[in-house]
Amino acid sequence: MWIEIVNVSRLEKFKGFDKAFSQNVQHYRSYFENANAHAFPLDLEFDTALNAFQKLLIVRCIRPDRFMLGTSGFVAQSLGQRFVEPPAFDLSACYAESSVVSPLVFVLSSGADPMADLAKFAAESKMAKRFDQVSLGQGQGPKATNLIKIAMETGMWVCLQNCHLAESWMPKLDVLVEQIDPDTVHRDFRLWLTSMPSPAFPVAILQNGVKMTLEPPKGLKSNLVRSYQRLSDEYIDESKDPVAHRKLLFSICLFHAVIQDRRKFGPLGWNIPYDFTDGDLSMCQRQIKMMIDDYDVIPFKVIRVLCGEINYGGRVTDDKDRRLINNLLDNFVTENVVGEDYCWSPSGAYQMPMAKNREETVAHIMQMPGVPHPEIFGLHENADITCDQNETYALFETVLSLQPRVVGGAGLSREAVIELAATDIFEKIPEPFDIDVVTHKYPTTYGQSMNTVLTQECIRYSALLEVILDTLKEALKALKGLVVMSPELEQVTDAIFDNRVPEMWTSKAYPSLKPLSSWVIDLLERLTFIDQWIENGPPAVYWISGLFFPQARIFAFPKSEHCLPPLFQRTTRDVCSVASTRDVCSIASTRDVCSSCQYW
Repeated sequence: MWIEIVNVSRLEKFKGFDKAFSQNVQHYRSYFENANAHAFPLDLEFDTALNAFQKLLIVRCIRPDRFMLGTSGFVAQSLGQRFVEPPAFDLSACYAESSVVSPLVFVLSSGADPMADLAKFAAESKMAKRFDQVSLGQGQGPKATNLIKIAMETGMWVCLQNCHLAESWMPKLDVLVEQIDPDTVHRDFRLWLTSMPSPAFPVAILQNGVKMTLEPPKGLKSNLVRSYQRLSDEYIDESKDPVAHRKLLFSICLFHAVIQDRRKFGPLGWNIPYDFTDGDLSMCQRQIKMMIDDYDVIPFKVIRVLCGEINYGGRVTDDKDRRLINNLLDNFVTENVVGEDYCWSPSGAYQMPMAKNREETVAHIMQMPGVPHPEIFGLHENADITCDQNETYALFETVLSLQPRVVGGAGLSREAVIELAATDIFEKIPEPFDIDVVTHKYPTTYGQSMNTVLTQECIRYSALLEVILDTLKEALKALKGLVVMSPELEQVTDAIFDNRVPEMWTSKAYPSLKPLSSWVIDLLERLTFIDQWIENGPPAVYWISGLFFPQARIFAFPKSEHCLPPLFQRTTRDVCSVASTRDVCSIASTRDVCSSCQYW
């Protein structure tokens, strides 16, 4: 963070910020520890000198996990709140722009299913009885062709689902759409298409059609609002027990939003990311209504099994994820939900609404926190930090990818900047290690187990060095026009220009989040450590984090206690404090020393 602060202090408006930071350490400690750091004031000098956008740079330096919240606040303040809230999906507006010769194309994304919205819109447009659909796949092309011809004569709506699965039939669809004559086709005819992004999809249909994308709503509030847009007061009240039905509907919609939004936490949310769809929610809603109407006492256990093991659980393949979803469901489908003032979070931010209709329920949802608290997901507050940092860095990568690749003005050109940086790295990077020399000098023996570690480290680092040197050599030639600039070399040069580690290097390298300049310095320090080990023998202190794959290393020490470093010297007959007997030797028993290899 201090490096970031020093760098930002070089900008004109931030002159002296590093000094102000060092003079107000306690104030910035509070800034760093505050949950709303993006809204926390700076010191007296810079809080008034910087505008809202410039303060975002300070947030980026000290609390990058709060940068996205600061960005949303800046956009809302500058442009308006509607620019940070996703608009509701409006099929009627899309339909108004269509015609008999302009198909309506849904570009699908994982976890989103537009069929429920389309069926509802067909019912509202009084076209439900004249609406038919075909899920494309093997052998469905002739059926779709006949249905389109009948629909053009009778004025039906036809929906062809999953066009990306029928690549061989797409040219036929292109011809059918091209031959549509607006003078002879029924004016009510409409062709609806759904497809994942696919190179086989006809370009002419994309150019002439009305394109829509339906992505899973981002955020708990957006997900809840969208779920309630599909419900009506008639559906909610059409039950034997409308009050219990209304409460269980809200609870299952909140559960759906929770398991959808948990994906943003990565491995903390789910071991495997699942694409839960609106169809899973719709089926749960129908089953809840059926259980309320058909039984005198609501069978909550049956509903939990149907939802957790069949509807949603049918997609869950990991046993730990299955246990998680069932435990989460215990809080959302329970007798207490239909009671009074039920709350899903200790803070009280997520309570059961005391609403009597859909409009009041949506109003209650809009009053929920804009940024969901981790407690509603069953997670600790620290879970937000990693998630928010990943979103921030993803935003920065997007901004970098949109940066102009041509440098204007009197400064160095883009090619010159890349060439200088690549040449500097190429001159600093040493040649790969001579594995034969290392193996000969440090053979694998029982007397020194770390020789094997050294050899393995040299092999891994040599593979990385070979990739770096080869790509830099070719990239420098490509910049001079001596060789063709391939897509791989272009990715390398773009990464160097953006101060990022190229993907070709990271695939062979150790895990690191450093930018390219810091990454190169860190790599040279690691190589120096290995070089000194080779030249001067095993070091007195091992730089554990400097090893390529430290988590795979098991350290064993000689039996003689005078050979042990002070950290591992023990006064009792026991194993060292950081290793157990089984971790060190598979043939050792409960004794502290293995009788075969004489190691701790």
